[in-house]
Amino acid sequence: MRVLSVASECVPLVKTGGLADVVGALPSALAAQGVRVTTLLPGYPAVTSALGTGRAVRRIDDLFGHPARLLRGSVAGLDVIAVDAPHLFARPGNPYLAPGGGEWGDNGVRFAALGAVAALLATQPLRGLSFDLVHAHDWQAGLAPAYLRFAYSARRVPAVFTVHNLAFQGKFPLSLFPVLGLPPEALSVHGLEYFGSIGFLKAGLWYADRITTVSPTYAAEIRTPEAGMGLDGLLRGRAGAVSGILNGIDPAEWNPETDAALAARFSINDPAPRAANKAALQARLGLAPDQEAPLLGFVGRLTWQKGVDLLLGALPALLGAGAQLVVLGTGEPGLEAGCRAAAGANPGRIGVAIGFDEPLARLIYGGVDSVLVPSRFEPCGLAQLCALRYGAPPVVAHVGGLADSVIDANEMALAIGAGTGVHFAPVTREMLEAAILRAIALSRDRAAWRRLQANAMATDVSWTRSAARYAELYRATIADAS
Repeated sequence: MRVLSVASECVPLVKTGGLADVVGALPSALAAQGVRVTTLLPGYPAVTSALGTGRAVRRIDDLFGHPARLLRGSVAGLDVIAVDAPHLFARPGNPYLAPGGGEWGDNGVRFAALGAVAALLATQPLRGLSFDLVHAHDWQAGLAPAYLRFAYSARRVPAVFTVHNLAFQGKFPLSLFPVLGLPPEALSVHGLEYFGSIGFLKAGLWYADRITTVSPTYAAEIRTPEAGMGLDGLLRGRAGAVSGILNGIDPAEWNPETDAALAARFSINDPAPRAANKAALQARLGLAPDQEAPLLGFVGRLTWQKGVDLLLGALPALLGAGAQLVVLGTGEPGLEAGCRAAAGANPGRIGVAIGFDEPLARLIYGGVDSVLVPSRFEPCGLAQLCALRYGAPPVVAHVGGLADSVIDANEMALAIGAGTGVHFAPVTREMLEAAILRAIALSRDRAAWRRLQANAMATDVSWTRSAARYAELYRATIADAS
């Protein structure tokens, strides 16, 4: 089986979030299932540079006003095709944002081009390279299923569309529609039209043969008015096509036994070196060198979605219990300022690093006692998976993929030797405080905490099971389309 994966980012070429990790990791996991994946990406400078030894496999005379070509090559074991269209993608910095911080004004055209090229490759295959299915990821690839649906082709190629975060929908003015080259019937409630705009994500949901999200619980949540972001009606109408498949991480890439970013490497059988990582982390972020103080960590975007305001509100309870806190991330200016202010007001107790620093993130996972993930909604999340892998039992909100991937260490779970972290619900400051205090109490029972750490590190956070589910879904989708 041959699959064309379509996305706006992919590790190790370009990354702004977890989407890139998924798109980069899934192909190797699918290979074990007999699925060969080619990844179609925009030709950002980082991508075309990495494909420097690649070759042009197709020329396009007119891709939204200018010529383009498709470059193919291998990068880090990935089979990659890049849309080399300098008028759309040869720009500095962030894939979506101009240097001033706002979105590129032509993002609608840029990512329509990505979808159009995906349909072109699927319906007019390259010599020796044809595809059985297109797998489009998030709103940036949302028009791929639409272009496929209206393509003139002797062979119907089905599409799977994965929602990584329903909050990001890719909405553009109706004035964009004449530029897209889609037939008039596509501009309707039963198509691209979305509350007086064009919805890229909505298009993917409407035209794809199957829809997936990145966890089973999130797949259920988005069919409710509370979490459906205005699309719950559509998703309920297509409930039979919707499924949730939990994300994973690469256990070879995220491995505390070999991770060079750690001060000391450790394993499930020998967790004692974690103490050296804790000491190194305390020193790195200016915390008091205290092995007995519970050390909690947050790694992620500093946003309302991630519950950072709740964490700031819970600081008096956290500090009152004798704990320390480290925070790594970037995001909303007000929350960044709040984190800095908290560190300034509590020297030696709170350490904050604003920015993206993967080696520091790894040291946090390997050095803290527990990772905090207080998200108001979370399609899947990767922080809790990394926390499990590195023996830092996470405190998580009972939502989305957090609920699916972490087993709450409640009294009954502990009685049978289960539990990998601590859940809380509803997602309020008060319940977060209670969960933090419960985790701290558990950490002071050394035997119970050692068991919790071992359970966490024994959790299968790899792609193995999820890749098998994707392969099964692909085969069913192809069979239904034939």
